[in-house]
Amino acid sequence: MTRTEETAEVPGVLSDALTGFIGYLLRRVYAQFAASGDGGDSDSRDFLVLDALTGHDWESQLDLAERLGINRTIMVGVIDRLEERDEVRRTRNPDNRRQYVLSLTDRGREAVEARRRAVAERDARLTAVLTSEETARLDDLLARLLPQSAQPLVQGTEYLVAQAHHRLRKHGDDKLAGTGLRVRHYGPLSALDVLGPISQQRLAELLAITGPAASQLVDELVKLGLVRRGRDPHDRRRYALEVTGLGREQLAVVTGAVAELAGDVSAMLGPGGEEELRELLLKLLAPTHSGAAFSGNPKSSVSVRG
Repeated sequence: MTRTEETAEVPGVLSDALTGFIGYLLRRVYAQFAASGDGGDSDSRDFLVLDALTGHDWESQLDLAERLGINRTIMVGVIDRLEERDEVRRTRNPDNRRQYVLSLTDRGREAVEARRRAVAERDARLTAVLTSEETARLDDLLARLLPQSAQPLVQGTEYLVAQAHHRLRKHGDDKLAGTGLRVRHYGPLSALDVLGPISQQRLAELLAITGPAASQLVDELVKLGLVRRGRDPHDRRRYALEVTGLGREQLAVVTGAVAELAGDVSAMLGPGGEEELRELLLKLLAPTHSGAAFSGNPKSSVSVRG
């Protein structure tokens, strides 16, 4: 994730048109948690690995990476970092010399206990607007969005939010493999199809993202030939954005992937679970729910930012 993506959302503003999307709300909660100061993806991954190693060794670094939903290249960096801090020991697997056995050191056991306390305290702050029963329900619903094998390994609301967000983004993008499209393209293409031509600033306002984030998205879409930049007839100093013919064709493709992902999410959450999760995520984001809407399909459960 680039720095632009990390700081994409405009704090305190949500797009009314997108609040029906579970993935969008997850992305906003994820960004809100990350902006609160003392968290971060690196700390999150370090804790997940240390916590997973508590009580037993892990015979395959690759298997652990897959179980935790961590990219294998990133996992190498995580283990390198933990090994440098003498919190994890990596040794060759005597039964398979191509694999490493991962073990907690004494320092690692001390570290994981300290981090568990820190995680519990941070989760309590981040979910202070929820009752204990609501927090437990939120955790249960978020866990349903993870692979069955990973569910016992991921603990804490903040980490569940992060893992669920990353999984939905990847799941949606996998549906678009080979097209050059990403689920994050759905929002801008939909907005421009309905309201274009409009300025880039107006697009950013509609999606409740920053100017640099909107510029990055538009650059991607222009490069793909899906959006064109023309001069704004009301202000020749500004560009007016509109969808191309190819863009409308590709919007149908990404809309299909969005619909498939929505069905997948609904099935994972079970009857009534989607609405419950939406209400809990909105409660975490309240009272920031404000913004200008455009006509779209608010029933699809996917993040337009990816």
